[in-house]
Amino acid sequence: MEDKQILCVGLVVLDVINVVDKYPEEDTDSRCLSQRWQRGGNASNSCTVLSLLGAPCAFMGSLAPGHVAENLPDVSATDFEKVDLTRFKWIHIEGRNASEQVKMLRRIEQHNASQPPAQKIRVSVEVEKPREELFQLFGYGDVVFVSKDVAKHLGFRSAGEALRGLYRRVRKGAVLVCAWAEEGADALGPDGRLLHSDAFPPPRVVDTLGAGDTFNASVIFSLSQENARHDAWSVLGSQRSGEEERSPFPGHSCFPKPHTLSELKPQIPDDPQLLPQASHSLRTEAQDPRGTDPSKGVPLPALRRAFL
Repeated sequence: MEDKQILCVGLVVLDVINVVDKYPEEDTDSRCLSQRWQRGGNASNSCTVLSLLGAPCAFMGSLAPGHVAENLPDVSATDFEKVDLTRFKWIHIEGRNASEQVKMLRRIEQHNASQPPAQKIRVSVEVEKPREELFQLFGYGDVVFVSKDVAKHLGFRSAGEALRGLYRRVRKGAVLVCAWAEEGADALGPDGRLLHSDAFPPPRVVDTLGAGDTFNASVIFSLSQENARHDAWSVLGSQRSGEEERSPFPGHSCFPKPHTLSELKPQIPDDPQLLPQASHSLRTEAQDPRGTDPSKGVPLPALRRAFL
């Protein structure tokens, strides 16, 4: 039997990245050392990382027929009706058009209501942008990722403070997770324990592009594994209770090693199956995680590619 997949629903974009010798100062000119076009977008990046970690996965999002597109529609509830939910063990929703996504999440709930526990789909949602419309998504995930930007927008000054203040918004039994850049990340589950993991800084920071998407994917990957413990302890692997403790499994927590997305090397499936989607939602194979052909140095049609 084919392994069930993890589905990521959300954004895929084309990032144009300019490399300079140092961070530009305000109102100064900087010479560009190089430029590359790279596929990005929260859900697309997370799907890439899941694939690199070895998870069978799929992407659903709006894609253009070429490099440039304007006013592409987000995935709608009507589009999502075409998805065969029996193919998936986990569905991750990047918060965008929340009113449509609530309908999608309710469809998953209806599906789960008729399934035995082992066949139920687990759901994660990401609330990254400080937009009031997105806050209704807090109540729908088994795992909810809230960003530092949203937490600060709502008046919180740390990850722990944000989780304590926002946990009442999530549904019963959910795990709420908040990453706070170099200060690490915290999680809070139904048992009320606030858990913490330090950040693992690399020797040299090149860029932070895709860092949050990599973090989200690694948490999803860890929790989606068979026999995984679906609680906040297994999310972070260390406990904060009075005196902070280190992870009981050094080097084996669900956090990735500190790489940027552009440093990761893909393992491309030989024969990926196409996910039935609406006409504007296409899944194809990516030849390179940067959206360029390294042998020719020319851009590939990155917006048409979603590496799975």
